[in-house]
Amino acid sequence: MARENPPTRLTRRGRAVKEDGEARSSRSLAPLRMIYREAARFPKQIVFALASLLVTSAATLAIPWRFKVIIDKAFGGGAEATEIAHSFQYLLMIVVVLGIGTAFRYYFVSWLGERVVANIRLKVQQNLLRQSPSFYEENSPKEISSRMTSDTAIIETVVGSTVSIALRNSLTAIGGIFLLLYLAPTLTLGLLLGIVLIVVPIVYFGRKIRAVSRTTQDRVADVGRNVTEVLGAMHIVQSFGQESRESEKFARVVERTFETAKRRILLRAIMTSVVIVMIFGGITLVMWRGALAVTEGTITGGTIAAFVLTGGLVAGALGALTEVYGDLLRGAGAADRLAELLQAEPQIAPPASPQPLPVPARGSLSFRNVGFAYPSRPGEAVIDDLTLEIEPGETVALVGPSGAGKSTLFMLAQRFYDPSEGTIRIDGIALPSADPAEIRARMAYVPQAGTLFSGSARDNLRYGRWDASDAEIWEAARLANAAGFIEALPQGLDTDLGEDGTRLSGGQQQRIAIARAILRDAPILLLDEATSALDAESERLVQDALARVMRGRTTLVIAHRLATVREADRIVVLEGGRIVQQGTHAELVAHGGLYGKLAQLQFDPGPASAK
Repeated sequence: MARENPPTRLTRRGRAVKEDGEARSSRSLAPLRMIYREAARFPKQIVFALASLLVTSAATLAIPWRFKVIIDKAFGGGAEATEIAHSFQYLLMIVVVLGIGTAFRYYFVSWLGERVVANIRLKVQQNLLRQSPSFYEENSPKEISSRMTSDTAIIETVVGSTVSIALRNSLTAIGGIFLLLYLAPTLTLGLLLGIVLIVVPIVYFGRKIRAVSRTTQDRVADVGRNVTEVLGAMHIVQSFGQESRESEKFARVVERTFETAKRRILLRAIMTSVVIVMIFGGITLVMWRGALAVTEGTITGGTIAAFVLTGGLVAGALGALTEVYGDLLRGAGAADRLAELLQAEPQIAPPASPQPLPVPARGSLSFRNVGFAYPSRPGEAVIDDLTLEIEPGETVALVGPSGAGKSTLFMLAQRFYDPSEGTIRIDGIALPSADPAEIRARMAYVPQAGTLFSGSARDNLRYGRWDASDAEIWEAARLANAAGFIEALPQGLDTDLGEDGTRLSGGQQQRIAIARAILRDAPILLLDEATSALDAESERLVQDALARVMRGRTTLVIAHRLATVREADRIVVLEGGRIVQQGTHAELVAHGGLYGKLAQLQFDPGPASAK
């Protein structure tokens, strides 16, 4: 029976939610704990980063203090040249310490960001590889890919920059306020009031800008989606002469992106204007009041200079913290979405104590009273009370109209899904009792479309048996009628086949897939329209090769062209998820029924079409 774990799905905006629809608060920083736990695995780097932050913050605040000393001594008169020189030497030393500390801070903080992101990506990918196909019915692989790139990029920014900025500005703000209180308590109270007045518009406009920025990101994503879709189907676009329409469609998408960007630019321009007026107006007022205090003799010129510099640092630090909070919220949202992928439990998982399959393998398969509906279509039964016993070494062909359940039986046999009813056994062992990896190790699968990966021909051929020698690879290629075109490739087995094998024709891709299954040398062979992409000559050669490979193996063949399965030991006819006929080709033709109609359409289409 299927496990009861509710599937995880992603909304259109990419947010992962549980089936009950509960979403975590978008204003919470709690999901950042995942990032902290990952970063905590590297305590040495964290210590160095924090030490560098303390040094740089202290050095930053020491600069205004040295300016106070320099101004009071150098410009106040009465100081000797050596004393002035020492004052400037101390200032240069502080600057050097600030530069070196900043370099160390940048290195260790950036290192942590890259390392944390790399580890999270690895963990997410490992968990995604554990998920069954039903997970990808609920969750778009393209959306997951976006999570793996855009969300991890946000986390990298948070760990490698935002957290550092937050800590640095917090230390600078706290230390600066204490220094201000020491320099001029009365002026400090007025400055703090001014800072609050400055922060208010920053927060107000910042929220609006963040909202528009999110919309801008969506618009940019629309641009990328449109480009990917059109370029990926360029032959269709050009075949139907739709270049102008697609160009106009893209222009509309770009224009919407520009309109949204204009709103963001306008808001940022207004915010910048308001903040500049308030900051420099506040500094002017403070200096005015300070100048009066200097003339009154209550403070020195160096003090007012140090006060203004420190006040600018504090105001800048507090302003940056308001922006940092928004970045932290974005990071929390990204961490939340990635955490959903990390925490997703596979619906098909090995049992706690897997029952080992018999050795040596026999290759028997048994379907007993099996019923099944895909999780995405729970009310639509694809397999209905099906019973089928397949003996070791038997070749069984599955035929029937599209949607009859043929490919679904292959998916169930490999335990990519569990039936909702009935049991499936391999060599007498129920599939849920065995390790799925061990089940699949006993099967070699050739899909209807030869699915290849970017990489060399060698790596694609040995995908099912990575330790295969070159001699074994060439033998499998020869049996699949693939050796000739592989030898003709520029670098032979080392030739890169391109993304999805695009440098090969469809027939060549299919022959690579067949050779891959041959090389796996498994006791059960699953052929899903394995020769559908081949021309007549190649099909004949591959059929001869498959006939040799099928000897001594249990073979299940899905075929729409009945000529490819006439020699099968048994032909099983499916319709509506049920077995409606089974027997040899001759028996089924003689009996008539659905198979008889299919045979008449394919072998004698004239009379059928005349009716």
